[in-house]
Amino acid sequence: MQRRPTINDVAAAAGVSVATVSKAVNGRYGIAPETARRILDLVQEMGYESSLVASSMRSRRTGVIGVLVADFEPFSAEILKGVGAAVRDSSYDLLAYSGTHLGGSDGWERKSLSRLSGTLIDGAIMVTPSIVTVPAEMPMVAIDPHTGPADLPTVESDNFSGARQATRHLIELGHRRIAFLAGRPDLRSSIRRHDGYRRALSEAGIPFDPSLVGVGRYLQETAREPALALLSLQDRPTAIFAANDLSALAIIEVANSMGLSVPQDLSVIGFDDVPEASRANPPLSTIRQPMQTLGATAAKLLLSLLEGEQPEETHLRLPTRLVRRATTAPPPSAR
Repeated sequence: MQRRPTINDVAAAAGVSVATVSKAVNGRYGIAPETARRILDLVQEMGYESSLVASSMRSRRTGVIGVLVADFEPFSAEILKGVGAAVRDSSYDLLAYSGTHLGGSDGWERKSLSRLSGTLIDGAIMVTPSIVTVPAEMPMVAIDPHTGPADLPTVESDNFSGARQATRHLIELGHRRIAFLAGRPDLRSSIRRHDGYRRALSEAGIPFDPSLVGVGRYLQETAREPALALLSLQDRPTAIFAANDLSALAIIEVANSMGLSVPQDLSVIGFDDVPEASRANPPLSTIRQPMQTLGATAAKLLLSLLEGEQPEETHLRLPTRLVRRATTAPPPSAR
């Protein structure tokens, strides 16, 4: 019986790499049109057929990396850009997947992995997973996990230092009454940002005031009510540090609805530096975490694991930096 041609046979006949054949067959960017046509002609001539499921059944490899996200929102979108850039020149295709959260979001990773592993993907990158002890017979990497580093390789930003830097920026402008709009209480990133906020206050000799802390849960729609509560205090804050940019933008909306001007009456700083931050009016001061680099770093970790290599470091923490824009200024009393 004649052997079925493989992708390696097509690559050899065309004089190109396996990754180039994969791009041509799957219609991906990064390949010259004439090269793609030549490869596709050879594919038809040689009778090569590419099927994820059939390939998996024959070799238990699909050539696909899965990125599992709880939701498609600005943070995960930037992560996906970084993953895509890192795998662009590899032989792997990319599958972005968000499963149903009916009945609660805890453990969504288990259901998603049970549907994808074995037949559709060779490895997985999980973005902000609620659990990091998912049993699976394939390599996995977690980005910004809820509980921090575990046995699973992880990549995260330095949330503590970033929050400390944001709060210090407000203090250096002359603010003393600084509020914090926290993220989700169950997320390690939110806890570390709260810790960084409190450390900066302590270092400046500013007493911590629990009445100046609200919980926005990282979403614009859930950040508006606690933002309104903070700005309705009799002795309202002159500045607010929000645990993410979406919450910061919600604060500005609420402030404007109350007749407060940013930054003349209220300074606001966020965290993440999603694209919406620089496009806001006024542009948002924030802490930039390298979201695309987080994705690229996780992808490189996963690719090395898929090749059977053992990376020197499996728990990586990437630095953040302050981005000064137009929503922070000295308090009214200092002008």
